[in-house]
Amino acid sequence: MNDASTNAIPDSYSTDPGFDPAEDHTGPFYYCETSEGFDCLFLPKAKNCNVNGLVHGGVLMTFADFSLCIAATNHYREESCSTISFSSEFVSAASRGVLIRCLPKVIRKTGSLVFVSGELESKGDVVMTFSAVVKRLRER
Repeated sequence: MNDASTNAIPDSYSTDPGFDPAEDHTGPFYYCETSEGFDCLFLPKAKNCNVNGLVHGGVLMTFADFSLCIAATNHYREESCSTISFSSEFVSAASRGVLIRCLPKVIRKTGSLVFVSGELESKGDVVMTFSAVVKRLRER
């Protein structure tokens, strides 16, 4: 299978090249703000796969971290953040060229921390679940 084109990402989604070099190297990752929060998409390529030809777990964790930080900071509008705790469970495999979606959910936001959870889904199946705590950084 050839890598799918980024044309599979709907026009309503954005990406921010140059904002985070590590995410640029792994992604690109895309997001769209909705009435419920943020909807994040990732279209994995061959460079994102492991020796078994499936999307590498570390890549899935990186996409989850991107998604949860977008939600925790309201897309970095007034603050940044640093992940201080991250837990994940791999439920099934994800494949190259097949969109992965994340709808991160902010559970609670305090003066200094944000608690976030979510699932990565591909083809209607849960690929990974996660929960995290991030430190709010008000000066970027």
